Amino acid sequence: MLRFAPLFRLVPWLIILLTWPLAGLDTPVRAVWPPVVAVAVILATRHALVGLLVGGFCGAVILAGGDPWQAWLAIFADHLAPSMASTWKTGAIAFTLVLGGFAAVLDAGGGFHGLLLRLTRGDHDADRRFQAAAAGLGLLCFFDGLANSMMVGRVSRRLADRCGTSRVKLAYIVDSTSSAVACVAVVSTWIAFQLSMIREAFALIGRDVNPYAEFLASLPYNFHCWFTLVLLGVSISRRWNPGPMGRFETAARNSVVAHGDGDPAGGSTASALVPLAVLLLSFFGGFYVLGTDGPLLPVTRDRIVASFGSDAGPLVMVLAGLVATVVAVLLFPAKPAARIPAAGRAFANGMRMMFGPVLILVAAWILGSTMSALGTAELIAAMATGTEAAPLVPVLVFITGALVSFATGTSWGTMGILFPLAIPAAAGAMTGATAAETATFLHVTVAAVFSGAVFGDHCSPFSDTTIVSSISCGIEPHDHVRTQIPFALIAGAVAALVGFVPAGLGMPAWISLVSGLAVLTLLPRL
Repeated sequence: MLRFAPLFRLVPWLIILLTWPLAGLDTPVRAVWPPVVAVAVILATRHALVGLLVGGFCGAVILAGGDPWQAWLAIFADHLAPSMASTWKTGAIAFTLVLGGFAAVLDAGGGFHGLLLRLTRGDHDADRRFQAAAAGLGLLCFFDGLANSMMVGRVSRRLADRCGTSRVKLAYIVDSTSSAVACVAVVSTWIAFQLSMIREAFALIGRDVNPYAEFLASLPYNFHCWFTLVLLGVSISRRWNPGPMGRFETAARNSVVAHGDGDPAGGSTASALVPLAVLLLSFFGGFYVLGTDGPLLPVTRDRIVASFGSDAGPLVMVLAGLVATVVAVLLFPAKPAARIPAAGRAFANGMRMMFGPVLILVAAWILGSTMSALGTAELIAAMATGTEAAPLVPVLVFITGALVSFATGTSWGTMGILFPLAIPAAAGAMTGATAAETATFLHVTVAAVFSGAVFGDHCSPFSDTTIVSSISCGIEPHDHVRTQIPFALIAGAVAALVGFVPAGLGMPAWISLVSGLAVLTLLPRL
C-alpha cells in the first residue's frame, strides 16, 4: 500500500486537470462535480481539509470558465469573504476555539480523574461499576468529541486494569461517548458547525430557518447516536460483548492488576463540574436574556424558542464559553501565582488543537458556496421531485453518510459534503406535500446526515476519534477497530431499519426510539 502512496498524492492534481474541459461543457455533471471531487480526494489523501478545498477550487474553476487564476481570486472574493462577513460564521469559529481551550483547562485540572476515582471505590462488581462510571464521565464531557476521547481514556486506563476491564472495552466506551454525545449535545464544539451547515443548506432551498430550532427538532430522529448510547448501556449492564470483544474481556477479568501507590491522585471534582454547570447556565440564560425582545417575564415556550433564533446567538455562544473558562481558571488546582500561567498554557494548547477543525469548517463553507453558485441544490431537488422512493430518502442519506464517513474517517467533512445535497433532495422529494409533512421530513433528513457522519467517526480506522481513543487507552488502533465494528454495525442496522425507514414513512420518532430500545435490550438474549 505504501508504494502506491505517491500515486494517491497525484489524485488532486489529476482531478483538477479533468475539471478544465468540464468547465466548457453544458452538462448537469458540472453541478455535482465539486462534491464528487471532494469525496474522491478525501479517499485518496485521507485529509478532509484537502478534499474540501480541492472540491471548492474545482467548483470555482468551472464557474470561471476554466480560468484557474480567476478561480483562485474568486475563492477569496466570492466565496470566502462573504462567509467571513456573516456574524453566525465568525461566531462559530470563535466559539469553537474558545470551547477547545475550555476543554483543555478542565482536562489539565484533573477534576474528571478525581470524579472517576470516587465513583469506582470498592471491589464489589468492580468491572461493571467502572464501565458505568467511565461512560458517565464520557457523557459529562459532552462539549467536545476529541477532548472526550483524550481525557476519558487517559484518566481511566489504569483503573480499567485494576477493575478487570479490558482496555479495548474502555476504548469502546470512550469512542461511543465521544462523537455520538457531542453530536446531540446542545452545547459543544460541534454545535457551531452543525448550525452553520443547517443554515447554509436550508438557504439553498430558499428557507430562512432558525438553525437552533431546526437542530432541536432533529434531535429525536438522530437514531444512530441514541442507539449507540443505548447499546453501550446494554453492553455494560448485561456484560454483553459480541465478536472479538468477548475474548479481551475474559482475559482482563482473569488478570486484574492491583492498585499501586504510583497511581496519580485525582483533582477536585468541583474544578470540573462547576465550570460545566456555568457553561450550560450561561448558554441558555444568555440566549434568553440577549435574544428576547421586550420584557423577560413571564417566561414562555414561544419566547424561549424565539430567543434561540435571534441575531445574538453568535455573541451568546462566545460569551458563555469565555465565562465558563474564567470559572475553570479560578478553580484550577494550582498555587495562586502559578494558576493563571498554567491554565493559560492549557487554554492556548486547547485552542491550537481546534485550528484543524476550524479550517475544515471554512473549507466546507467554500465548497458549499461554489455548489450554490453552480445550482447543485436545484439539480438535486429536480431529480428527487416526484420520485416514488421519497420515503427512503432519509435512510439512503444515512447509508450514504455512513459509507462516506467510514471510508474517509471525517464526520465534519461528511456533513460539509452531504448537507448541500441531502436537504435539496428531501425538499424535492416532498413536492406536493403539506408544510407540516415537509418540515418533519426535513427534520428527519437533517438527523440522517448527522447520524451517517457519526457512524464513521465511531469505527473508521481513519477517524481521528478512533485513533485518539485507542491511543489514549493504550491499545493498538487495529484492535480497537475490529472490536468496535460489531457494535457500530448493530447500532447502524437498528437505526436504519427501525429508525429512518419508519420515520421516512411518517412514523413518530418516539415509536422508533421505543422500538429500537426494545430490540437492543432483547439482543443479548438471542
